[in-house]
Amino acid sequence: MKKLLLLIIPFLLLVSCGKDPEIESTMLDSGLFFDQSIYNPQNYLVSAARPNPTAAEALKPVIIAIHGYSATTFEWDEFRSWKGNRTDFYISQVLLGGHGRDYQSFKNSTWKDWRQPIINEFEKLESQGYKNISFAGSSTGCTLILKMLADGYFDNHIKPKHIFLIDPIILSSNKTLSLVGVLGPILGYTEVENTAGEEKYYYHYRPYETLQELRNIIDIVRKDLEKGVVLPAGCSLSVFKSEKDDVADPVSAVLIHKGLKTSSGASVNVKLIPSDLHVYTRLNFRAQTPSLKDYQNQTQTFIEIGNTLLQ
Repeated sequence: MKKLLLLIIPFLLLVSCGKDPEIESTMLDSGLFFDQSIYNPQNYLVSAARPNPTAAEALKPVIIAIHGYSATTFEWDEFRSWKGNRTDFYISQVLLGGHGRDYQSFKNSTWKDWRQPIINEFEKLESQGYKNISFAGSSTGCTLILKMLADGYFDNHIKPKHIFLIDPIILSSNKTLSLVGVLGPILGYTEVENTAGEEKYYYHYRPYETLQELRNIIDIVRKDLEKGVVLPAGCSLSVFKSEKDDVADPVSAVLIHKGLKTSSGASVNVKLIPSDLHVYTRLNFRAQTPSLKDYQNQTQTFIEIGNTLLQ
């Protein structure tokens, strides 16, 4: 998920009068750069690549990796690259509904649309016989996972083994997101500056309708956490949160720690990361060249995820 700070401030600067933006062909918004998982699902989804697993394959860990608002499966490409040729676990990179397509598809999508492909992939894997399924989310991907937990979705399904949340957003760092309902219909959309590399993987324009959906889902999940959420039996959850984050307020990690418990009543694991990047595990095409510490943070987190999956 791109920097929400840059998303919201333009509310006060843009004069779009509710009209759609002029979209250049170099942007994801144009529809000329569809997410590759749409064309080649077998390269991204385990359910498509291995629909008939052997008994041994069905017992291997599968991790469903979920990107954030306005992003694409690209957000988890570096995790797949880190995994390399390892065969001890599988990765399913899910494209959120309404994402990875043209601007209008994004504009017309709701947070429930965003979530549906997560459910689809999980249920396909379940029906195909996979027994060891985990989740990893970044930013809003985390929020959608938490909503599934709060709704008791897994009560009638196999239980996830592990859940990993990277920079979850429960509280926005930029408080003007709360004004989207007032300013959104007037302005129509906001604009962000992506790097040339990011333009094909992140939306350049954010329709106010989607910002409204973003605000809705984080507000809903925050209230769910205030009521209390319990993990399914045998499921662990780890939060990895950048210490400085201008998109997801670090207090988000505190709210998860206070509002989410294991089935035995224990607290979940929260780790603060010495980083000022949002979704610090995605380093490619950043405006600023990542530091050695950034790469160390990424690698250490990937190692921890990989090791935990095999437990």
